[in-house]
Amino acid sequence: MSKKSRPNANEVFPNPNLPRLCFIKNVVKNPRIIIGDYTYYDDVDGADQFEKHVTHFYDFIGDKLIIGKFCAIAKGIEFVMNGANHRMDCVTTYPFYIMGGDWGSAIAPVKDELPLKGDTVVGNDVWIGQNVTVMPGVHIGDGAIIGANSVVAKDIPPYSIAVGNPCRVVRKRFDDELIELLLKFRWWDKSIEEIESIMPLLFCGDLEKVKMEIRARL
Repeated sequence: MSKKSRPNANEVFPNPNLPRLCFIKNVVKNPRIIIGDYTYYDDVDGADQFEKHVTHFYDFIGDKLIIGKFCAIAKGIEFVMNGANHRMDCVTTYPFYIMGGDWGSAIAPVKDELPLKGDTVVGNDVWIGQNVTVMPGVHIGDGAIIGANSVVAKDIPPYSIAVGNPCRVVRKRFDDELIELLLKFRWWDKSIEEIESIMPLLFCGDLEKVKMEIRARL
């Protein structure tokens, strides 16, 4: 593959024939949303509006959404951030203090009293299907696949296939040996020139051959 024909990682819409496909890192403005190169979003309603799908994302909480490189994210995604959480250690979860009027004088919880889950992190080479909801603080491992319409409320291990509400792992994509090799190999962190040179390896369905080639390169 020549450099001239290479997609530009810094363009919003890399392929004029696919106007729904957007490299997300080039459209987000919030510095607490961190996106890796070549990660894309596909949405008929406007792929360049990705930040609208990151909800309850309040500055005073300070959590981050971190998504790695080469991820494929389908339409209908929603990342629910920590601002959606209500205090649960009191008699009521109802937030009287945000309703205004006399209720505005109700005691608001301090940050440490909220059930915060930390940053939401999606690894590299993750495929997320249509209409998936990712809850606060979830970590999705490298190479994982999340099935359509899933609600991800717990961490998903690398190279797992997970589906459902609540989202559960149904199987590993590969055996433990290959998963370990892939996590050491970290092809997504290599230069784009090297990635282009190993594309035959990345597309190879002979997994024993893949293991042998990766071992030789580590």
